[in-house]
Amino acid sequence: MNVLEVFVGSPRGLNLRNVLWHGFAAPHEVPAKYCSAMVLLTAGLGQLLKRYLRHAERALPRRPPLALTRVGDLSVFPGVTHEVLSVLEELTKKSTFILRIMLPYWELALIKFKSHRFADCAMLLLMQLETGLRTVFATINKCPRRLLTAESTALYTTFDEILAKHLNDGKVNQLPLFLGEPAMEFLWDFLNHQEGPRVRDRLSHGEVSLPGFPKEITDQLLAFSVVLLLRFVDEDVASVFKEKAAVKSLVRLAEGYSARFHPLARLKKQVLSCERSLRVWPLLPLPEEAARETAGLEGNSETNACNSLILRLTSDLYHHLPENHCVFTGLDNLPIDKCPRLLPELCSIRVPTLFCPRAVLEVLAVLQNIGRRCAQVSRQVAASWEQRHQQWVEKRLRSRQRRNYLCMSSSVKLLSPTLYLILLLIALELVNIHMVHGKNAHEYQQYLKFLKSLLQYTENLAAHTSPEKNKWVETVRLTHTALQKMRAFGEKEQMLMHLAKKPAGEAAP
Repeated sequence: MNVLEVFVGSPRGLNLRNVLWHGFAAPHEVPAKYCSAMVLLTAGLGQLLKRYLRHAERALPRRPPLALTRVGDLSVFPGVTHEVLSVLEELTKKSTFILRIMLPYWELALIKFKSHRFADCAMLLLMQLETGLRTVFATINKCPRRLLTAESTALYTTFDEILAKHLNDGKVNQLPLFLGEPAMEFLWDFLNHQEGPRVRDRLSHGEVSLPGFPKEITDQLLAFSVVLLLRFVDEDVASVFKEKAAVKSLVRLAEGYSARFHPLARLKKQVLSCERSLRVWPLLPLPEEAARETAGLEGNSETNACNSLILRLTSDLYHHLPENHCVFTGLDNLPIDKCPRLLPELCSIRVPTLFCPRAVLEVLAVLQNIGRRCAQVSRQVAASWEQRHQQWVEKRLRSRQRRNYLCMSSSVKLLSPTLYLILLLIALELVNIHMVHGKNAHEYQQYLKFLKSLLQYTENLAAHTSPEKNKWVETVRLTHTALQKMRAFGEKEQMLMHLAKKPAGEAAP
């Protein structure tokens, strides 16, 4: 343990892991004997562990390596071509972003990429991006002493502080203003967001298989490096590079980058995914005989009350569509079944996501849970419908199951517009999410209470529409109660979309 502490533990020792991983050590600054010692130490620990397990008669199963999924969500830039690699090779020699002493690491990263050692390339790039950004961070924030600090007596500067909104002393970090929101969003997506790949953490903790590391992730880091290095060359040199079609495309994509893994971005994707699954419902087959029998179940007073509430609430929501988007004009009388054309437009509106305060993140968390339950209901309805339809056709339904199928058919006609209504509400609240700052503490708690009641409804709906329960009649009662709560809260005009419509003087302090 003492040897481990000296090599990789406390900052009072060599602290090799942090010094190397955070890009403080230049080539040849770490003696080869330290590397040899670490190799022998690792092998020795393996032997000790094996001996202990044998004597203790215990097994220690290997944890399977983590697979980096959602690679498609990461692919903003196209795959790196030979032309882009050539540009990057030239930029590494001309860009002031790279410390000359660190240039061999960049050269090695490109060699590793060409050798299809994508994890090695990614690790080298992450270390050197941190080194370069630390230099910019120290310069922009006028704290040169933070540049090369990797000592036991001072906190050294890493990505965590470089990408933060404030410095440790409470002052505003100037780096985000300098880099711009798109670049910051890219770095947060790759490194920090919980639903993102968190590439740096995964690699540094040995959680991923190095041979199976996705090339697509390394492509993105290389492309981002090209755009970043371009900002640190002379203007005439940069203009020459930007004339190249491949580089021009990378710059355009980088400037238009928006968050992919921020909770708000994930919720937008969730809303659109749920909307696509709801489109399947009208296509679900219904035998002619079942359709006739279902018609006899429709038109009860509670269902009619629900339909009236849906029409009223939908009309109210339409009045809060953004006025500065021409696609939303003249929609006052648009029926709810036309809602699908609105959701993609609403979700395409750019909403700032960098450094969202706690109140915004709390609201997003509840909305995400509501969206998940809506998606669950949609999947369950489609699966149950197909199963019951097949059983009906094959005449395998008992009388009670037959009745249940007819009730489901009737309930679905109510659930479809209800779920669309909820998705529309979520999308409108997302567009106006930062209006949450206009609420005082009491109003904020009341708003959260309303959202949680809506979440409770979707959770109950998911339970009642599950294959285990199949309680379709009860869904009408649940829906009626939920719609009444939506109307009551809407009349108070305390949703975020309502605050966006109020004059500035009417918003709560």
